[in-house]
Amino acid sequence: MFNLGTGELLLIFLVILLLFGAKRLPELARGLGKGINEFKDAVETGKQGIMDAKDGVDLEGDSKKEEE
Repeated sequence: MFNLGTGELLLIFLVILLLFGAKRLPELARGLGKGINEFKDAVETGKQGIMDAKDGVDLEGDSKKEEE
């Protein structure tokens, strides 16, 4: 996707290390992990809401057909 090699990843890590320092790096990693998990949970909740709404529409449509 991004086609990054080992050298580029090492350079990015070193820049992050210089910008934030070694003491704040674990804190940043934890925050990033929590953010990713919250995003995944929100996406899953959205998918479930869409599926529930879709199923509700199908159920309503089926009941109307049965009444006729």
